[in-house]
Amino acid sequence: MSSIVAIVGRPNVGKSTLFNRLTGSRDAIVDAQAGVTRDRHYGKSEWNGKTFSVIDTGGFIYDKEDIYAAEIRKQVQFAIEEADIIVFMVDIKTGLTDLDDEVAAILRKSKKKIFLVANKADTYDTYAMSAEFYKLGLGNVFCIAAASGSGTGELLDALASEIVNEETVPDDIPRIAIIGQPNVGKSSLLNALSGIDRSIVTPRAGTTRDSIFVRVSQFGFDFLLVDTAGLRKKTKVREDIEFYSVMRTVRAIEHSDVCLLLIDAVQGMNVQDINIFRLAERNHKGIVLMVNKWDLISSNEKNTKEVETDIKEKLKPFSDIPVIFISVTEKQRIHKGLQAAIEVYQKRKQKLPTSRLNKELLPLLQSYPPPSVKGKSISIKYVTQLQARHPRFAFFANLPQYIHENYRRYVENRMRELFDFKGVPISIHFRKKD
Repeated sequence: MSSIVAIVGRPNVGKSTLFNRLTGSRDAIVDAQAGVTRDRHYGKSEWNGKTFSVIDTGGFIYDKEDIYAAEIRKQVQFAIEEADIIVFMVDIKTGLTDLDDEVAAILRKSKKKIFLVANKADTYDTYAMSAEFYKLGLGNVFCIAAASGSGTGELLDALASEIVNEETVPDDIPRIAIIGQPNVGKSSLLNALSGIDRSIVTPRAGTTRDSIFVRVSQFGFDFLLVDTAGLRKKTKVREDIEFYSVMRTVRAIEHSDVCLLLIDAVQGMNVQDINIFRLAERNHKGIVLMVNKWDLISSNEKNTKEVETDIKEKLKPFSDIPVIFISVTEKQRIHKGLQAAIEVYQKRKQKLPTSRLNKELLPLLQSYPPPSVKGKSISIKYVTQLQARHPRFAFFANLPQYIHENYRRYVENRMRELFDFKGVPISIHFRKKD
């Protein structure tokens, strides 16, 4: 599980630019995980051996300018509740504003680690202008130019020093997260599987508030269910559900080994569902897709084979996942979905001996080697599984830099055929070996 770093601040201070810099993406919408919420950006960053999640809290759309400040205060409060570390950005050229003061007042009351970052410090002359931000009482000011990357190394050093990457999941107790869009049946599934009405279930979309961990020792299994569910307070009815849900979804996924992704049978798989799926895939979690409300679909409208084929087509290239058709309200096949999740968990844990990998894989790769480049033949000589909580494999080759993505997918497909990684994302790395 990695820490969550939220970037907050008023508009036009460079939050998205810093997000792109930290996640190494050229365009947040294309290269990072975007779209889990209306305009929310989610990505991963690694620095000095520390991995952490980054969320850009920009992207709100406002109808009236007079509620602008209120909405920003709201997103700052969400970040305080959900993030482990907060990066508070200000604009060194604009200087200290009343809205900056308001945000700082909220942050001072929190117990979270705050990094105050003055952006657009692209010349030495502007560095001196950062002095006024010390009035905010948030400690040291990091002067950066997010667009060029100046100063971001020092910021990343400081962030990495505060991040502790630790695995909190016991090896012998699988954690299963229930994820999906609002009102798709997540809380009802939690209640049905646990037998305890721990989640308040209402017909209103977005009624969930707190992540719930429920230990279940029945059906012949012992596991933890992680749900993004809980009771929303009446005073919070007007919260931005989408901003809130991405933070909860990220948290639930990162706490899990396997994700049960629920989609609505009536609505079908849409872009939001695919974005949530990619979120779990990028975090290397096992995935079981459950098509809920199947009892509302008549046999004349759709059949399971057609729907499953359509779903897997949309999920390519990673479509080797279990698809279970369920009805939570009727308690149809929900235990089959749980059984699939446990099986995916076991597959995700499997450790393949090096001798077996080389004996079964190398002949296939030698008979169909990577395409030659510039008249040079590429040969894979050795393969081994790396130490990690998810399946990672190193393939040693004479010219690994010339092996393209298409061949990597070919290797992954052969591995799935040989070793059954259904529902499990796997990582393949090509390394140099003379």
